[in-house]
Amino acid sequence: MPIQGSLCFHVDPGFLDSQHALQGGEDESSLYKTIEEPINLQNRQGACRSDERRLSSVLTSLSKVPLLLLLLYMFICSLDILSSAFQLAGGKVAGDILKDNAILSNPVAGLVVGILATVLVQSSSTSTSIVVSLVSSGLLEVQSAIPIIMGSNIGTSVTSTIVALMQAGERDEFKLAFAGATVHDCFNWLTVMVLLPLEAASGLVRRLSHAAVTSLHLQSGQEAPELLKVITEPFTKLIIQLDKSVIIGLALGDEQMRNRSLIKTWCHSRHLFADSSLSDLAVGLILLAASLLVLCTCLILLVKLLNSLLKGQVAKVIQKILNTDFPSPFGWLAGYLAILVGAGMTFVVQSSSVFTSAITPLIGLGVISLERAYPLTLGSNMGTTTTAVLAALASPGDKLAVAFQVALCHFFFNVLGILLWYPVPFTRLPIRMARFLGERTAAYRWFAILYLILCFLLLPSLVFGLSMAGWHVLVATGVPFAAIVLFVTVVNLMQAHRPQYLPVRLRSWTFLPAWMRSLDPLDAVITRVTLSCIRSPSRGQTLGSLQFTAELETTQRKADTLIEGPAVTPTSHINTQTTENGRSTQL
Repeated sequence: MPIQGSLCFHVDPGFLDSQHALQGGEDESSLYKTIEEPINLQNRQGACRSDERRLSSVLTSLSKVPLLLLLLYMFICSLDILSSAFQLAGGKVAGDILKDNAILSNPVAGLVVGILATVLVQSSSTSTSIVVSLVSSGLLEVQSAIPIIMGSNIGTSVTSTIVALMQAGERDEFKLAFAGATVHDCFNWLTVMVLLPLEAASGLVRRLSHAAVTSLHLQSGQEAPELLKVITEPFTKLIIQLDKSVIIGLALGDEQMRNRSLIKTWCHSRHLFADSSLSDLAVGLILLAASLLVLCTCLILLVKLLNSLLKGQVAKVIQKILNTDFPSPFGWLAGYLAILVGAGMTFVVQSSSVFTSAITPLIGLGVISLERAYPLTLGSNMGTTTTAVLAALASPGDKLAVAFQVALCHFFFNVLGILLWYPVPFTRLPIRMARFLGERTAAYRWFAILYLILCFLLLPSLVFGLSMAGWHVLVATGVPFAAIVLFVTVVNLMQAHRPQYLPVRLRSWTFLPAWMRSLDPLDAVITRVTLSCIRSPSRGQTLGSLQFTAELETTQRKADTLIEGPAVTPTSHINTQTTENGRSTQL
C-alpha cells in the first residue's frame, strides 16, 4: 500500500497539464482553422479571378494583333494607291518638266526638277527610272542627272511629313511625330547644300560612280525582287493599274504619249477603272480623296490600337529595347545597328516612304526616340538605293552601265550624307533642326501646313521660275538670299552662346518689327480668321456653347491686341522674347 500510494503520488502532474494543454491546443487550432478556411477560400477565389482577368487581358491583346496587321496592310496599300493618284494627276506634268534639257543643264534647276517631279508622282523610284531612261537614251548626261537624283531624295520625304499631320489632334504626339518625320527632310536638305556645290565644282559623285562601274564586270540580270508587292499588289491591282511608260515616253519627247491614258485598259486582269470614261485627272482626284481617307482612318486606328497595346510595362520594355545603347565602350554601335535595320526593313518593303511613314506614329507615341529614329531613317535612305541598284542590274545590256552608274550616284549621295551628319555627335544637326520644327508645330499647328507648302511647293517653284529666267537671274537672287540666311544663323548662334562678342544692338532682335522676328502676329491673324468663321452662336445654344463662345471671344481679344502691337520687353543678350500666350519669339 505505501508503495502503491507512493506510486500514485509520484505520477507527474505535468503530464495531465500537458494533456490538457494538447487538448486545448487542438481546440484552439480547430478554432483557427474554422476562421481561416473562409479567408483562404476568398483568397483562392480572388487569385482565380485575378488569373482570369490576366488571361482575358492576354487574349484581348492577342486578338488585337491580327487587327493591327490588317490596319498596317491597308495603310501600306493606301500609300501605294496615293502614289498612283499623284501620278495620274501630275505624272504627265512631271514628264514635261523632265524633258527640258536646257533647264536641266543648270544644277540648281535640276535639283528643283527632281523635287517637283518626285512630289508630283510620290515615288522616287518612278522619277529615278525616268532619269535612267533619259540618260540611257542619250538625251541627258550623267552630270545633269545627279542633281535630279538629289532632288528626288528630298521629294520622297514628303510622304512621312503628310502622315505626321494625322496626329495633329494631340499636341505632344504631334510634336514628336512631326520632328521624327522632318528629320528625314533636314538630313536631305543639309546634304544637298553641301554636296550640290561640291558636285558642281569637282564632280565628286560622278567620278566615284564612274570608277565603281568601270571596275566591275557587269552582266544584265533578272528583275529586282519584289518582296512586299507580292502581298500588296493582289489588292491594289484590283483598284488601279498604271502604264508608267507614258510618263517615260513624254520625258523622252514622244508626243504621241500625250493623248494616251496612264490607266491600263488592255491588261489581262481587270481593275476598277479599266472601262471608265473618266479622264486621268478625274480618276486621280477620286483616288487621291479615297486613299487619303483610308490613310487617315488607318493611321488614327493604328495609333489608338498601339496606345492600347503599348501601355504600362509593355511600353517600357519596348522603349528600353529600341532605345537602349550597348554597354560602354560599345554604345556607339547601337546607332550603326539601327542604320542596318532601317536599310534591311526598307529593302523588304522596297520603299523608304512606307518605312518612314510606318515608324512616324511610333515616334509620336514615344516608343521610338528621335535619336534612334534618325539612324533608322538614314538606313532607310540606304535601303531604297539598294533597291535601285538591283533594278539597274535588270536593265538590258546596252543600258546597263549607265543605269547602274545613275543608281550608284544615288547610293554615294546617301553614303556621303551619312559620313557628313552622323559619325560625330556634334554634326548631327538634323536632330536639332527637327526638334526645333517639332516645337514650332506644337506652338502653332498651322506651321506644319506652311512648312509643307513652302519647302515642297513654293520654294522649289520659285527657284524653278528663276532658273527659267536664266543663270544670271538665279545667281543675282540666290546669293543675297543665301547671305542673309547665313548671317541670321550665325547671329542667332552667337546670341545664344557668345552674346558678348556682338554689338549691343545685335544682341537681340527687338529692334525689328514683330512680324519679322516672331510667328505670333501671323498666328494672331490665322486665329482671328478662324474664330470669325466658327463664332456664330445660335439662339438655342447650351451653357457649354456659351462658355466656349466666351473663351473664343477672350482668345480673339488677345489676338486683336497682338495685331495692334504687343508690348515687348527688350533684353540685352538673348534672342527670344516671351509673349502673353507663353510662346517664345525668335527670328
